[in-house]
Amino acid sequence: MAGKIRNMVNRNGRYHARLVVPKDLRRIVGKTELRSPLGGDYRQALKLLPGAVAQLQHQIAVAEQKAGAGGVQSGPARYPLAPDQIAVSHYMQRLAFDDELRNDARWPSIGIDDLLVQRLRAAIAGQADDAELAHLAGAQIERFRASGNLNAAPGSDEWRGIARALCSAELEALERVAERDEGDFTGTPSAPIIKNAQPPEDTPAPVSIKRLWTEYVEMRMQSGSMRDGGKRQGVAVEGLRKFVKHDDAARLTKKDIMAWRDQLRGSLSPKTISDVHLSTVRSLLNWAVENDKLPENVAEKVRQPKPRRQHSREQGFTEAEAIKILKVATTYEPNADVNGYIREKSHLIAAKRWVPIICAFCGARPSEITQLRKEDVREVDGQWIIRITPDAGTIKAGDYRDVPLHEQIVSLGFPEFVKAAKPGPLFHGGTIPAKYADKAKRISNQIGTWLQERELIPDGVRPNYGWRHRFKSQTIELGISPRVYDAIQGHAAKSASDGYGDVSLKAKADAIGRLPAYPLK
Repeated sequence: MAGKIRNMVNRNGRYHARLVVPKDLRRIVGKTELRSPLGGDYRQALKLLPGAVAQLQHQIAVAEQKAGAGGVQSGPARYPLAPDQIAVSHYMQRLAFDDELRNDARWPSIGIDDLLVQRLRAAIAGQADDAELAHLAGAQIERFRASGNLNAAPGSDEWRGIARALCSAELEALERVAERDEGDFTGTPSAPIIKNAQPPEDTPAPVSIKRLWTEYVEMRMQSGSMRDGGKRQGVAVEGLRKFVKHDDAARLTKKDIMAWRDQLRGSLSPKTISDVHLSTVRSLLNWAVENDKLPENVAEKVRQPKPRRQHSREQGFTEAEAIKILKVATTYEPNADVNGYIREKSHLIAAKRWVPIICAFCGARPSEITQLRKEDVREVDGQWIIRITPDAGTIKAGDYRDVPLHEQIVSLGFPEFVKAAKPGPLFHGGTIPAKYADKAKRISNQIGTWLQERELIPDGVRPNYGWRHRFKSQTIELGISPRVYDAIQGHAAKSASDGYGDVSLKAKADAIGRLPAYPLK
């Protein structure tokens, strides 16, 4: 984040140089990060930081050499530095070494070599050949090379520039040493390459996409959303990770998201790309920005246009279509094999008989009904009620709702069916609550497939929404209050005022009671 010094951390008032160990080298180094103490004084820590970081980089370079079995490391420098940045690092290391030596009893016997000073000045002026530059700065160049800061070839213009920069740093350091010998520790560098050096650009700390997703899902689940752990959305996030071939959200760009979107077009519909994949990543990155984990949401303005849905007929079942479906469903009998054995599970048989007519009289999603448990059905003051609750699986709106049953459902024997059923799910055989939602969805899909195979679902009507649209149309025709039919179907309030007051069971029962029974005989 802005204001932080690269590779320096404060822990309990003490400063440390810090470098993350590349993942492929952690087995050799034995750590995920390396640290070196810098003391408790901020200004002193800043002075010591370049040298300490160089030492840590050298440790990583040694590990790279071990990983490469002693071979020459190929490829670009891992921690590239410009010549002026290399010069500043060497200058700060030399002063730190000078501080250390002054605590040694042998220090007074050490003097400054005047001939070295002349040679350094000549090298800075460009009057030294490659051999002289190698003698003056070759060892330092190789140390920075081993630390991953450069990969300039010996004798190249780049190599000569770095060598001259190091000579400037060495000369400046010797001048500070001479001043310190006179008791003056206030000196600062005058050479432009040291004085005007630009600090290394701060590379954002890695932000794991996988970790972000885990934290995001935990947050959503704590707030009552995403009760299934974001299974479908998680596929989108994992797909993005595989596409960019890394796990660092800080490295994501708008171009990455756009390229990913374009690749998805080859296998997914525009609606799925927009409503699932892009929407999920956009929400995740937006949450990361809001929680100061990322500086920006690079997916914010990436969109996938969706074709406008064309309707060639009403979206809900007509009365004739509804009657035809309900006649087949309520009288359904499974086929037996040649030995008289019925292979179809009892839960699926019950679902085919009861789910369509329950949906017809309350406009629920089929998966909301297939997840009903025995304990979700009860009688209150003579009125039979089902409770559609996320405890039984998943609810899109997130909240439970009680829905009165129409008299026709009661007269067909649904309460007797429930009384005779074992505790637990009525329409699927799940035994683990965490898997109820998946089980219910599977049964719901099987019902839709069965009706389509029987050619009972007309073109232009989606099996999971036909009853919802029909229920809404019926209640509108009957003049039932939108607040009431929305409460029955579990639709969100349309205005702030709708959030006040509760729609009572009596209001719901009165509304459902006005729906006409279906002629099924």
